[in-house]
Amino acid sequence: MSDGRLSVFKTYKLYVGGKFPRSESGRVYEVTDSKGKWLANAPQSSRKDARDAVVAARKAFGGWSGATAYNRGQVLYRVAEMLEGRREQFVREVADAEGLSKSKAAAVVDAAVDRWVWYAGWTDKIGQVVGGANPVAGPFFNLSTPEPTGVVAVLAPQESSFLGLVSVIAPVIATGNTAVVVASADAPLPALSLGEVLATSDLPGGVVNILSGTTAELSAPLASHQDVNAIDLTGADAGLAKELEAAAADNLKRVLRPQAVDGGDWSADPGTRRLTAFLETKTVWHPTGALGASGSSY
Repeated sequence: MSDGRLSVFKTYKLYVGGKFPRSESGRVYEVTDSKGKWLANAPQSSRKDARDAVVAARKAFGGWSGATAYNRGQVLYRVAEMLEGRREQFVREVADAEGLSKSKAAAVVDAAVDRWVWYAGWTDKIGQVVGGANPVAGPFFNLSTPEPTGVVAVLAPQESSFLGLVSVIAPVIATGNTAVVVASADAPLPALSLGEVLATSDLPGGVVNILSGTTAELSAPLASHQDVNAIDLTGADAGLAKELEAAAADNLKRVLRPQAVDGGDWSADPGTRRLTAFLETKTVWHPTGALGASGSSY
């Protein structure tokens, strides 16, 4: 029996610079479930929105990359806590977005939270794996250390609206980069809800910026943007990826090409490939002093 209440529909917004703007264009588009049922109107971002997101990401880069790796791990773990607290909401949104049963959607959400925790644990360990002291002929210490690339444009997977999304965002920010994320065009709602989680966690505004809309329209200005340092082409089809890779060459962006995911299943162990994809290696030479028969003079 109805209680006479009107339905309160959720207004989804972009997440840029720690705030929730509507698209500057004023455009929205209909988002439907796997059976064509209307779910919500999502903002249809414009090229201007993409440029604004890059400005926000660049502004946040200094503070985020300058934070200690241990602190970044704490912040990422806090995000996982917040995701766990809103588990039921994400289960519902993933079920609608991907046409899954509630039990299967719950398994996907649990895997996404676990994936976020996994990357949180890597923040202060990846430097030990890919950095270290190098043997050289001469009285020098030669040390290589990884450093974040900068602002990374991320085209989220089209089919995996949440686990795939987390799998491409978390490694980018775990290593000290900032991100401009283009959500799945057909299933953007879990990504836009993730923005609400990030806003209420300890993650500084601008570290992750989330846009919804047409992937081709938003990715073109990001690929050619002179202040974007790298681009992850996961959510692009073969033709679009080729065009974006050519545009990215203009300022020598790092490019992570689309990788085949077996059956669209993102639950496999991701390894460290995405962690290292957007890292630069800084090598420093430091004199040790005169080396004699007994070793260093220090």
